[in-house]
Amino acid sequence: MIAGHATAEGTARYVASQTERTVPSHFREFPGGVRASSLGLGTYLGREDAATDSLYERAIARALERGVNVLDSAINYRHQRSERAIGRALAACIARGIVARESLVVTTKGGYLAFDGEAPPDPRAYFGATYVQPGIVRSGDVVGWHCMTPRFLTDQLERSRANLGLDTIDVYYLHNPETQLDEIERPEFLTRLRSAFGALEEAVQARKIRWYGAATWNGFRTAPQERNHLSLSEVLAAARDAGGADHHFRAVQLPYNLAMPEAFTLANQPADAGLVPMLRAAEHAGLYTMASASMMQGQLSRGLPAELATALSGLASDAQRALQFVRSTPGVGTALVGMKTVAHVEENAGVGRTPPVPWEQFQRLFTAA
Repeated sequence: MIAGHATAEGTARYVASQTERTVPSHFREFPGGVRASSLGLGTYLGREDAATDSLYERAIARALERGVNVLDSAINYRHQRSERAIGRALAACIARGIVARESLVVTTKGGYLAFDGEAPPDPRAYFGATYVQPGIVRSGDVVGWHCMTPRFLTDQLERSRANLGLDTIDVYYLHNPETQLDEIERPEFLTRLRSAFGALEEAVQARKIRWYGAATWNGFRTAPQERNHLSLSEVLAAARDAGGADHHFRAVQLPYNLAMPEAFTLANQPADAGLVPMLRAAEHAGLYTMASASMMQGQLSRGLPAELATALSGLASDAQRALQFVRSTPGVGTALVGMKTVAHVEENAGVGRTPPVPWEQFQRLFTAA
C-alpha cells in the first residue's frame, strides 16, 4: 500500500515540472491548497480483459508525464479492473520516480454492487455469497443494484483501497445516490444520506480518505420537481449533520459537455436570490466540480459545428475543442475524459498548452455551440 495523499507542496512540485508542457491556468485550486489539472483521466469504458488493462496502464503513465495529475475511477468500472489498472500504473510510475504520490489527485466511487474482474454466470448467487451471507448487505438495503449503507460503503472503500494500492484516497464519491429515489421517499433518502456521510467522515478520521463528495448522473442536473433531483443545499445539510461545520464534503461530479449543458444553463439549485445553475451553486459553496462525460463517451470528438471550430481555431481537433469548451466553463475545475490509449492522451493533453477562453469569448462560444 502506497502511503500519503495529494498535498499542496507535492502538487506544486508537479506543476513546476510541467511548465514546458502546460500553461499555468491548466492547474486549478483544489481543497487544501492542492493543484489539480483541468484535464483528468477517466476509466469507465472498455472491455473487461487484460488487453484493456494494459492499454489503461500505458495511458495513465503517459498522462502523468503530460501534465494530467487527476485520475478518476469507481469500483464498478470494468468490474474493479479499472481501479486495479490504476493501482499497477501508479505503483510502477512511483517506483520509477516519474511521479510522487503527493503530486496526484486520485478519486473513486462506491455505491453500486460490483463484480470481481468479470461478470459471473449467476450474478444473484455471487452477490448473495459476497455481500448477503457475510452480513455486508441486508434485506431492504439495496435499490436495484445500488446500496449506500455504512456497512456496504465501508466494505467497498476497503476493496477500492486494495485495488488502488493506496493507503489514502483523495476523494471518495458516493456514486449516483439519486438512484435510491427510484424506490424510496425523500425523507428516508436523506436519512440514508446522512448515515452514508457519517461513515465517510469516519473514514476521513481513519485517514482512509481525505475528502468525500457526490458523483451523480441525473441528480444535480434535473429540474427541482423531478423525483431524482438532488438539492445541493440538502446534500450539504446532510454533510453538516454527519460531520459538523468542519465536514469533509468537498467535491461534486456530474455530466457536462456540449450536448449536456444543464449544469451551466438550468437554474435548479436554491440560492438567496432564487434558483441558480448547479455550477454556480457549487462554486458558491466552495466545492470543486469535476465534469464527467466531457466528450460524451467520444461522440463529441468529431463533427462539431463549423461555427465552434472557427471560434476555437487555435486547437488541433474537435476532441480538443470539446474539452476546451468544458474546461473554459466558469465553475468547472477538471474535465474528465476516458483515455485508454497513448494516442488519445497525446491528443487530449494538448489542451493543457492553451489557456481557457476568457468569459467574453466563452459567451460567444456558448452561442456558437
